[in-house]
Amino acid sequence: MLAKERQNAIVEEVNINGSVLVKELARKYEVTEDSIRKDLTLLEKNGLLKKTYGGAMRIRNKISVNELTASKRIGKHTQEKIQIARKAYELLEDGDMIFLDLSTTNIELARLLAQGSKKVEVVTNMVEILSVFIENQYRNFIFIGGNLNQEWDAFTGSIANAQIENYRFDKSFLGLEGVDLQKGNVYNHSVDEAMTKKIVMEHSVRSYMLMEYRKLNMEGNYAYAQIRDFDGVLCESELTESQKEAFLKEDVECI
Repeated sequence: MLAKERQNAIVEEVNINGSVLVKELARKYEVTEDSIRKDLTLLEKNGLLKKTYGGAMRIRNKISVNELTASKRIGKHTQEKIQIARKAYELLEDGDMIFLDLSTTNIELARLLAQGSKKVEVVTNMVEILSVFIENQYRNFIFIGGNLNQEWDAFTGSIANAQIENYRFDKSFLGLEGVDLQKGNVYNHSVDEAMTKKIVMEHSVRSYMLMEYRKLNMEGNYAYAQIRDFDGVLCESELTESQKEAFLKEDVECI
């Protein structure tokens, strides 16, 4: 195994297990402990982990305060979001009723729906998705009202939640701020928004998480679900075998 391959494997192991030990890594990769220490020093310098006494631990980032508003995230990582949206679109069948929650990836899915031919009824609480549908004259949708959140992105709260409880969704597509494969947590930054997501999932036959690959190293303020609560994960990149195993262990399909 080349040094670069070993270092990539170490980062993956840290992100899944939370921490690693020099002795165990040296034994596993059949190299000296000094070689592993050099690997960890390089990986720490690149911001991929944090060295500790005798090993290393995972670094988990949080979404920037400047990106809490969806409008600030529009235009960023666009290609990744489009790839995920295309995967979601392929899951849709004529006659489906679906829920699109607060997610800039769902904006791309809304555009595909507005320009496509699938006969799908959409329920959403996201203001930007409403704008996409109005602009494209897509009429087969229902907009959920309630309390407009602080970022002016979506309607949440008790009024919105009460409306959602009257529906049964064939499929729901939910955004997230981060996924922790070790703890099994799926994170969001807003508690009010998280409670709305929970209710959407409770009233969905199948729920899918929209996960950009980079969010495997991120977390939010509130764990609104466990990985096992979802039926599938849609990611723009091919997951590694160990990452796939972590999802499949929770009976979650990697799409």
